[in-house]
Amino acid sequence: MEIGRDDGRTANQLRPLACSRNILNRAHGSASWSQGDTKVLAAVYGPKAGTKKNENPEKACIEVIWKPKTGQIGKPEKEYEMILKRTLKSICLLNVNPNTTISIIVQVVSDDGAVSFLNMLFPLCMMSGSNNGSLLPCAINAACAALLDAAIPLKHLAVAICCCLTESGYVVLDPTKVEEQNMKAFAYLVFPNSVISIIPEGSAQMEGERMEHGIITSVTHGVMSVDDYLHCLERGQAASAKMSAFLRRSLQSQAPNDSSKAG
Repeated sequence: MEIGRDDGRTANQLRPLACSRNILNRAHGSASWSQGDTKVLAAVYGPKAGTKKNENPEKACIEVIWKPKTGQIGKPEKEYEMILKRTLKSICLLNVNPNTTISIIVQVVSDDGAVSFLNMLFPLCMMSGSNNGSLLPCAINAACAALLDAAIPLKHLAVAICCCLTESGYVVLDPTKVEEQNMKAFAYLVFPNSVISIIPEGSAQMEGERMEHGIITSVTHGVMSVDDYLHCLERGQAASAKMSAFLRRSLQSQAPNDSSKAG
């Protein structure tokens, strides 16, 4: 049975994707990512000498600053920063530039698609918080592209997607704000883009780092069965493959920008 959506998309169809890099002159790296009417701009500064308080000086420190479209930053935005920081730390090679800080500034340009009061599940920890199911994936995707633009050493890139569960038990990808209001539950997923690996020459990748079939971050909201969650994982991973292919094409088409970042 095919699910009808107000914007005419199928259940597995994403909104139109767009990605641009090297768009800010004063940043060491920058990128924008949009899905439909949701758009985020990310800028990277660093590595800069020194780490933040309580950070390990033997590794690089990741700092994330979230800037909402309007108004002041509040508790939800602080939680967005925390999710982004943990996700980006898991893909960066932090031991390449020890005792430095990499700052990522995320600016929300426009927003459509929301999920509230999510439970966040990381590989080694569990915590509760709030999130925006469409906005955070865009922010993570933009941040990854900006890190690459800044030539930050990465284990791999990552792609993020939001899956939602209808009352009748069907999985729908990339919901809009209107759709989100009628959904039973959500799963926000970040997968590794294992095809692209940005590792400096001479750096040996550690055993166990390969994550072709892994997941970096998982966030859920609402009530869903284990089978429903696994179904979301399956759909999300299939969508991430398409997003990875889009990201590769986008990066290849903008490859000349990398020369401006050398040195």
